[in-house]
Amino acid sequence: MDLDAFTELLTPRGQRALAEAVELVGADPVAAATRLRRTYDAALTSAALTQAGLRDRARAKFGADAASMYFTPHGLEQATRAEVGAHRARRLATPTDGTRATSGEAQGAARETPVAAGGRPGWAGETRVVTSGTRVVDVCCGIGGDFIALARAGCLVDAVDLDPLTVAVARANAEALGLGERVTVRVGDAATVSPEEYDWLFADPARRTSRGRTFDPMAYSPPWPVVLDLVARAPRACLKVAPGIPYEFIPAGAEAEWVSYKGEVKEAALWTGSIDATTRAGTPDTTGAPRTDEAPTIGATGPIGAVERPGDVVPPATVPGGAVRRATLLPGGETLVARGVEAQIGPVGRYVYEPDGAAIRAHLVGEVAEMVNGRLPDPMIAYITSDEAFDTPWAARYSVEEVLPFSLKRLRATLRERQIGNVVIKKRASAVDIERLRNDLRLSGDKSAVIVLTRVMNKPSVLICHAAPPA
Repeated sequence: MDLDAFTELLTPRGQRALAEAVELVGADPVAAATRLRRTYDAALTSAALTQAGLRDRARAKFGADAASMYFTPHGLEQATRAEVGAHRARRLATPTDGTRATSGEAQGAARETPVAAGGRPGWAGETRVVTSGTRVVDVCCGIGGDFIALARAGCLVDAVDLDPLTVAVARANAEALGLGERVTVRVGDAATVSPEEYDWLFADPARRTSRGRTFDPMAYSPPWPVVLDLVARAPRACLKVAPGIPYEFIPAGAEAEWVSYKGEVKEAALWTGSIDATTRAGTPDTTGAPRTDEAPTIGATGPIGAVERPGDVVPPATVPGGAVRRATLLPGGETLVARGVEAQIGPVGRYVYEPDGAAIRAHLVGEVAEMVNGRLPDPMIAYITSDEAFDTPWAARYSVEEVLPFSLKRLRATLRERQIGNVVIKKRASAVDIERLRNDLRLSGDKSAVIVLTRVMNKPSVLICHAAPPA
């Protein structure tokens, strides 16, 4: 879909074509195109069918809004999920005294109680409902997922993107959702923006190149040095980055927040110039953290190191001075701030806890272990064990039935003896191929189990578990 085809899609004729295409979602593609071609030319037919398909896919991120929004394939892929964007917008529109605020004009606005570190109510207080009028410049706006949330939180947004088609799509979204008076969208280079003229800078650098997704901040668009220059000139800034951003790229004094939605880590956000008293309660991390196949890896006794791709090991890297780490769980809104807690090391107990990915990414395994009176079976791996049952949104709990040294023959015999024919296999710090193992186990039986492949005090081990009922 090019700019001309998208522009035609916004005309009355284009809207009719789009409405017809929406009705054909799920139909045979050839039949759908043939039907539309009876009335419309090839370019409009293609644009309408593409847009209808993107709207259908976008419902997972944008809910009911997707039915009236417009997308590009890459724009939809990188767009922020609506719930995550709303969380970030609420934080951004919050007065720096720590009181959370929602805009009186925000759709579906709800009263909120300030939450202390750890996710528990910190004090009873009346939420201040405001129309903030906060001026934000969104320098890599994409299709507008973030400025939609910002505008609904009461902000006035100037949005910029380098691609004319993306800008046209973003502008159409602002109008379609009734936010045109709060959002302006224009074609522009982020490097030319003057962030000092706004209350906030928001940036979501593109993480795709011509070869696909990139994990190197230096390959972002705009590149990381340009982003940092903008941050240095902005009174306050929020940067959306990949969850696996190496710690050495986090600006000194920033807060790094990892956000998960329904147990899946969605993004990291770097906040500068607006850290409130609650955030400052966190202490800079100078401790080690457990290893996970899905999170940064550290040296045995060194400070935090970072990796981008699972399995990579890099030399330890010190966290920038004053950096604060936070994890947030959505949709519940629980938040946990680093306090430098070091988990104890000890044998596997009655339960094993699997921390949420946001807590692992933020190196808050020690804080989660403290919640469940737990310890680590291995100092380098992000599994927690405890003899006590706790219900917490920060970790899934499993009852441990047996702990074995890893041996395919012994594991197969044990599962057969227990009549286990269905397993969920989890692993960390294990080179075992899960699907190959599943085939090699030759399971039979009518019972189920959770199999955890890991290391216990640096020895390959397997834990036979069951999902634990509520405490």
